[in-house]
Amino acid sequence: MPAKRLSMRKIKEVLRLKWAQGMSNRKIATSCGIGRPTVSEYLRRAADAGLSWPLPADLDDSRLERLLFPPPPDLPAESRGIPDWQQVHQELKHKHVTLFLLWQEYRQAYPDGYQYSWFCEHYRAWQGKLDVVMRQDHRAGEKLFVDYAGQTVPIIDRTTGEVREAQVFVAVLGASNYTYAEATWSQSLPDWIGSHVRTFRFLGGVPEVVVPDNLRSGVSKAHRYEPDVNPTYQDMASHYSVAVLPARVRRPRDKAKAENGVLVVERWILAALRRRQFFSLAELNAAISALLGALNQRPFRKLPGCRRGHFEQLDRPALQPLPAEPYVYAEWKKARVHIDYHVAIDGHYYSVPHALIKREVEVRITRNTVECFHRGNRVASHRRSDHKGRHTTVPAHMPESHRQAGEWSPERLMQWAARTGPATEKLIRTVLASRKHPQQAYRSCLGILRLGKAYGDERLEAACRRALTLGSCRYKSIESILKHRLDEQPLEEQQELALPDTHDNIRGPAYYH
Repeated sequence: MPAKRLSMRKIKEVLRLKWAQGMSNRKIATSCGIGRPTVSEYLRRAADAGLSWPLPADLDDSRLERLLFPPPPDLPAESRGIPDWQQVHQELKHKHVTLFLLWQEYRQAYPDGYQYSWFCEHYRAWQGKLDVVMRQDHRAGEKLFVDYAGQTVPIIDRTTGEVREAQVFVAVLGASNYTYAEATWSQSLPDWIGSHVRTFRFLGGVPEVVVPDNLRSGVSKAHRYEPDVNPTYQDMASHYSVAVLPARVRRPRDKAKAENGVLVVERWILAALRRRQFFSLAELNAAISALLGALNQRPFRKLPGCRRGHFEQLDRPALQPLPAEPYVYAEWKKARVHIDYHVAIDGHYYSVPHALIKREVEVRITRNTVECFHRGNRVASHRRSDHKGRHTTVPAHMPESHRQAGEWSPERLMQWAARTGPATEKLIRTVLASRKHPQQAYRSCLGILRLGKAYGDERLEAACRRALTLGSCRYKSIESILKHRLDEQPLEEQQELALPDTHDNIRGPAYYH
């Protein structure tokens, strides 16, 4: 078994790239940021489990994990045998001897021994990392190299005269050198993804592989051997059935094609526009598009034909078709479900089934929707809201009859508040009564009560008394009172605001029973 078990999402990506895309194990390993033996191991496990692509629709992450990782036999380490790594190292110096051959001999001596991936992993840990040189191979329709130009283009605001620098995105196909370029306001993730979508539309198809530089938008964690692709970028790649192979850090040979394409765009497009003034992004992109057509029609100096001709002959026939619908931009975030069975996204709270309290979920956020996933299964879907501090709650997600969520309940919160003092209890009761469902106020109540740990119960009680007087029972108000030590100042001569016992928006004590 590999030393580190991958997430189910990455395992699914391995299966998709192999069975749906037909990629080699080496390219899959590079795309997913894992070792080639690890790829082979997961493919073997999937084959042993009788799986095929696409995976069954009802196969969730839990069942997939049980199929791929059945309980191992309970054998002591001495029964499996630990190889002599010094001897393995010496044997590898012989001609035609490979790790796989040595592992086969090891398994003949120890039939219950460790798997090939374990064998390789521990040998490499003993020996140290080996340098790997990636040979550039540009087959038709295989690779699209993407990067940003180092040069920016100024755009003038007609109203204010303010000058803003636009970024220039460049994409180059490996086989034909067919080039696409466009201007965006930034190198942020939305612009980065949008440029890819427009590039695929310009090409009229999708390559097998996209090779980005290790910039932050595409690669969430740059690493020489195992870069982690941004989840949104990976989501887009899955939509277009394309693999992502990030260029390695400080390895210019991995992105030579992109750098050459950037140089060509800077020389033949940006240099030609250097004296022009632009007043909008659309105006700049129109100028780039006109010069881009001329660039792709310009004859090669040392080869017959041009980029456009080579594209029509080589790359276009080999490209995969575009999906029926373009990719809809979505960001992925991880969130912990609070005791009120809501997750916070951009200041708004969305409900999930209450059984997931204190669990971690993945959240997919588009312009219009918020979807929550747990272990690969979608557990909630909401229309996105811009109202900060508000709740979007599905009644089915709530416990029956508003029973206590997890370890908390209105009674417990009020009992905790009563230990601090009557003003604190009254304030907590007010906060609970201010929401349609008291569970929606748990987060605020816990924050207020926990201020007592930082400032002491006596000061919290005084702060709550002042907050009631001012009619402001929000967490931020009480925190501000404590932070500026207003609770230590005498209250002005005004009566504490009396809360009516009955009102359309106020619940009586019986509500909580």
